Amino acid sequence: MPFSPMSWKPAVPTSGEGRPEGALARAGAALLRSLDALGDASRLDGAVGRVQRVVRGLPLGRYRDVLHGLPLGHPLHPVLVQVPMGAWISASVLDAVPGTGRAARVLVGTGVLAAGPASLAGWVDWAEQHEQQMRTGLVHAMANIAGVGLYTASWVARGRERQALGKSLGLAGLLAVSAGGMIGGHLAYRQAAGANKAEPVAHLLSPDWQPVGRVEDFPVGRAVRRELGEVPLLVVRQTGGEIHVLADRCSHFSGPLSEGAVRDGCVECPWHGSVFRLSDGGNVRGPATAPQPSFLTRVRDDGTVEVRLPGAG
Repeated sequence: MPFSPMSWKPAVPTSGEGRPEGALARAGAALLRSLDALGDASRLDGAVGRVQRVVRGLPLGRYRDVLHGLPLGHPLHPVLVQVPMGAWISASVLDAVPGTGRAARVLVGTGVLAAGPASLAGWVDWAEQHEQQMRTGLVHAMANIAGVGLYTASWVARGRERQALGKSLGLAGLLAVSAGGMIGGHLAYRQAAGANKAEPVAHLLSPDWQPVGRVEDFPVGRAVRRELGEVPLLVVRQTGGEIHVLADRCSHFSGPLSEGAVRDGCVECPWHGSVFRLSDGGNVRGPATAPQPSFLTRVRDDGTVEVRLPGAG
């Protein structure tokens, strides 16, 4: 009998009292409530403010954009995290294999060293988030700091031939960084830290040419905000008459680009200072790592300005 989508019904999980699936669902819901509560933990704001000032004050220069991941087009932190996590998980596997103590210690030490750059990239991203994300991110960092401390102690214990203690500390470290990873996942996927906020634009518009106003509606050199369906636009008419149109909401945090400064062929987000070229939406400076959607423009004979986003629909 051929499959019919209309005849298929999803299985409804049972959640009766005392059943394993019911207990699991309750535990999952409790965990989710705890993770959500981190974003509302205003008691962390004092520590958040102090650490944010320190991170923003680091003399990183243009390397700050590298740490944000601007050359990659997405945050660098998740890439760098793979090295310490891979080393530590591998060390845990070797701890179960006789005669591999020296190799396991090398992997533990490698993970501790690699955690430094990964942490720095994470802190630089964290300092440009909103308050709920920074609260959650601070707890994420504390769990990882505890993990690094435990792994450092594990490395020392292994060097002193206290293998049992070293393995125990390594296991505790793995549990700590795993908890930190879970909180980091909540931060990235539930709270959308690091996500491209402009990505939905192409899916909210039709691919047709659409009017946004007349030429005289756009004073030369000034940022003008327009609406195209659900999508706000930034429109700038240059001195030579060329008209540039970008999605108005910054890809980093949805900041209103139309309220930012326009100079040297670029626009600067008023919230966190990301800079985009008006000509194509390309990133000039972070913390944004994704470009702004850039619209094609044309002016009809009657002076009507029309725009179209390539690839929309």
